[in-house]
Amino acid sequence: MGERILVINPNSTEKVTQGIAEAMAPLRLDGGPEIECVGLEQGPPGIENEGHVAQVTTLIAERIRARDNDCAGFVIACYSDPGIALARETTKKPVLGIAECGMLTAMTLGQKFGVIAILDRSIPRHLRYIGSLGWTDRLAGERAIGLGVTELSDEGRTLTRMIDTAKLLRDQDRADVIVMGCAGMARYRDRVEQAVGLPVVEPTQAAVGMAIGRVRLGWRTRAQMAA
Repeated sequence: MGERILVINPNSTEKVTQGIAEAMAPLRLDGGPEIECVGLEQGPPGIENEGHVAQVTTLIAERIRARDNDCAGFVIACYSDPGIALARETTKKPVLGIAECGMLTAMTLGQKFGVIAILDRSIPRHLRYIGSLGWTDRLAGERAIGLGVTELSDEGRTLTRMIDTAKLLRDQDRADVIVMGCAGMARYRDRVEQAVGLPVVEPTQAAVGMAIGRVRLGWRTRAQMAA
């Protein structure tokens, strides 16, 4: 088994996968696990509704099954954490979702976190997930920038909207940490953080950092220990 972390972008937009790969640069260390980023050619251009989540759930599990022998861990790089339960049943290796890891990281950096979503219709799906994790009391708020996944490559418009939204989360919702609610936002993290003066969590970086720790320390779940 090679020490490779496979980061799966469940949409088919290559620019998103490229942006994720570029965001992994600080985690590509000498002697550390290889980090490989792949997209799903059969996936939609973006995961923007429950239908998209249903569409990619089996595709993610199939990709993990196909790569189980040459990977030490997997990261699902979509803020909905689509198919994470099935993925964890598919392999005995660590499987981490970027939403769960992004929020966990945010809660170590402050008391209340705010989320920048892509679309208003994404927010109810995210809120259901946050509620299922029991973290609603730590959420300051979630606000959308009104751009779909494929529109995030428009740097000027996306960055302006992300900064404006982060300032609303800071000033009106009283967030003291910002979480970027889409893997396609990865390239904007540093600039948003500088503009708003709050820590900004890029969730794929958070998830891959945790995956490296899981692999290196040999941490396993109770079910994995019993297997």
